[in-house]
Amino acid sequence: MKTTQDDIQLLCGLYEGKEASFRAIYDKYFESLFLYAMKVLNDRIVCEDIVQDIFVSLWTKRREAKITSLKPYLFQAVKYQIFNYFRNNKFSREDLTRLNIVDVSMNVIQKLEYSELDQMIRDTVVKLPKRCRHIFVLSRYHHKSNKEIAEELEISVQAVKNQISKALAFLRNNLHHEEAITALLLLLF
Repeated sequence: MKTTQDDIQLLCGLYEGKEASFRAIYDKYFESLFLYAMKVLNDRIVCEDIVQDIFVSLWTKRREAKITSLKPYLFQAVKYQIFNYFRNNKFSREDLTRLNIVDVSMNVIQKLEYSELDQMIRDTVVKLPKRCRHIFVLSRYHHKSNKEIAEELEISVQAVKNQISKALAFLRNNLHHEEAITALLLLLF
């Protein structure tokens, strides 16, 4: 993996003890390292701790570290910490094998983000009242028009619209602000 000029400058600043360089590395890589860990562990708190520990170690050992390529170094550190987590918690060989097949490409990270959001939406949809949930699922997951749903359930088109509006409001109120915006955009289109 090729090291970018930006990463080389950040590493130089890190070795010199420049907090701004460390902060820039943190800002640049925290999210992707966290999502990489989440792909394997699916435990937000553990993953945040792992990534935070890596950055603490990066700062405290900055003078001894012989890092030639920043991004691979950081991802290898996450992989190593995940392995230690599995080992210390007596996870199965299957769990360890799963760790070895994780792909860190942006495409996978984007799929993970979508998958997480989709699961949050589905978990929230399950909490809707039965009739509202049924209409919402027919509309958004079975891609039926309001008219088709109205005919199938023998209700008015306006009743379908009301139930979908009710479902969207429920989602908006039960998801975090950023998640709600993204979820509603996904569900509207």
